[in-house]
Amino acid sequence: MPNLNVVVLGPAGYSKELGKTGTTSDMTFYNLKRGEDTVTFIEPTRYPERLAPLFYAATLARMAVLVVEKIDPAFGECVLMLDCLGISSGYLILRNFIQKEQVLPLIKGTVAEGYELLADDPIVLRERLLEEATKENPALDAPVGSMPVDHFFSVRGVGTVVLGAVTRGSLKKHDSLRILPGEKTAQIRSIQKHDQDFDAAGQGERTGLALKGIEVDDLDRGVVLTTDPSIKVSSSVQAKARLVKYWPSPLKEGMVLHLGHWMQFVPARVESASGDDWHRPLLQLSLDKPLVHPPGASGVLTYPEGGKLRVVGTVELP
Repeated sequence: MPNLNVVVLGPAGYSKELGKTGTTSDMTFYNLKRGEDTVTFIEPTRYPERLAPLFYAATLARMAVLVVEKIDPAFGECVLMLDCLGISSGYLILRNFIQKEQVLPLIKGTVAEGYELLADDPIVLRERLLEEATKENPALDAPVGSMPVDHFFSVRGVGTVVLGAVTRGSLKKHDSLRILPGEKTAQIRSIQKHDQDFDAAGQGERTGLALKGIEVDDLDRGVVLTTDPSIKVSSSVQAKARLVKYWPSPLKEGMVLHLGHWMQFVPARVESASGDDWHRPLLQLSLDKPLVHPPGASGVLTYPEGGKLRVVGTVELP
């Protein structure tokens, strides 16, 4: 079942015209299905008052829909987040008589510069994204897989159920999983995608897993279910960072940033920042809790106390 995850950034509830409302928390999911093709729209419900939902919604997505009603700090912050996450495919929709000549200079040099300008027409947008969904080809036979958890709950008669998107490889019914960070394990009892039962879920697919051997109290948003032995757990990070060009000053020892990767948004204290170019520092970060990641992955640095500019840049994870 090909599935395309799309982050929708703009007025709250824009996706109501695109799909059926699903899970709602600090993010809201909307589901669109035609035949075997599905699109999952994700909106950061509690953004801009909180930065974390913007990161969570965008990190789940392969494509973006950027709806511009006004040019303000939130618009710039969304562009920078999409750029840091490398979401290079998307659509740009302009409202309130905003002209592309007003927007293009502001997105120049970012991933949004390559987004296709599209009319504000939900029917056209749905069709375009369903066409994109047909191109998705999840590898259901991959030998290992990983899925970060974004929601979890207990269902009477079923037990513990977790929701997430498979980020690497595939997961199969009856797989034994490591629950990271930590030492706990679980087994996949059943797999659902858009309320249908399946034997496997592949990369990019929005998935619900019923688990055996784990309780809801043992879970948290951001834990990673994996069969991949290469996945790492880091309590500190020494890595090269790349700050956004608008960041005003060098990072200082003692600053508390947040490091985002998959569904994790972890406080990270700067122990040191060195190098000749302060826009490309070598950082030593101590983390409030362990970060789960593949070797060589990229993380997003943010500064939630940063006022109008809260997206700092990216960091290369070890």
